[in-house]
Amino acid sequence: MARTRRFKRGEPLPMSLTSRDRAIIEAVGEHRFLDSGQIHSLIGGSAQPILRRLQRLFHAGYLDRPLAQLRSYAENGSPRPMVYEVGCLGKRLLADPTKKRRSSGKAVGQLYLDHTLLVAAVTVAFLNGRRFPSAPRLRFEAKPGDQPWPTTWTVPVRHGGAAHRLGVCPDKILAVEGFSSHPRPLLLLFVEADRGTMPIVRRSLKPSSFLRKLLAYEATWEKRLTEKSHGIARFRVLTVTATPARARHLAAACTHLTGGRGLFLFTDAEALKKSPNIYEHRWLSGSGGEDRILGR
Repeated sequence: MARTRRFKRGEPLPMSLTSRDRAIIEAVGEHRFLDSGQIHSLIGGSAQPILRRLQRLFHAGYLDRPLAQLRSYAENGSPRPMVYEVGCLGKRLLADPTKKRRSSGKAVGQLYLDHTLLVAAVTVAFLNGRRFPSAPRLRFEAKPGDQPWPTTWTVPVRHGGAAHRLGVCPDKILAVEGFSSHPRPLLLLFVEADRGTMPIVRRSLKPSSFLRKLLAYEATWEKRLTEKSHGIARFRVLTVTATPARARHLAAACTHLTGGRGLFLFTDAEALKKSPNIYEHRWLSGSGGEDRILGR
């Protein structure tokens, strides 16, 4: 039986908000959902004090524990770290009239929760990568004064003798630029979080498949669309999925492409989590073998 008491608040323990508490609440608000391991990774310090603060912040109403994770607790006991979102008091603390706050996560499903956490795992890895002295500069949005980066677009594709118009909607967009040792041109990164629920290849491109994504990105590269839309010519597509086997199968799907296979990099969430520096992490390449985000 699920340990539902973990999701019910008790009497708030005496506490005074610290700067670290505020940093925790801000981090959770930025990503919508984070698990305790991701929070610890971002905030730093010892794990146990962080877990104790998370417990106090939950019972005080600054953080919530979304009920979408209750099913996994019922089936597996404690299969993964506790997931948090911003609670009512946390939303008041983060209140900003210029920003539209997301709705409560209590009504979201487990698949959506898992997808959001997978995207957060990539973002957290990049944020942690900034701690290394040789890390490139990291950007999550266009420069001030420039047009905002489009988050969706469509592109014409020919496949199987037929013409299609496919949509592109990355789960996350960011860019990296230069190293401290030598400059590099700006590189746009499109993140895809694959939960393993989508078919990789179908007979037709009409229903959703991972091949549709690959073909749409390939056409985006061939037509140099990002140079005009994002102001950045170079890009790569980073796909993070649930298992090493799924990552290998996704990489193998790149054989269906006529060009641009090296644009695509694949890894699984656990391997990424264990990698201390995302810029040194070895991804499976769509062109075969392994590669780093910024090349060998």
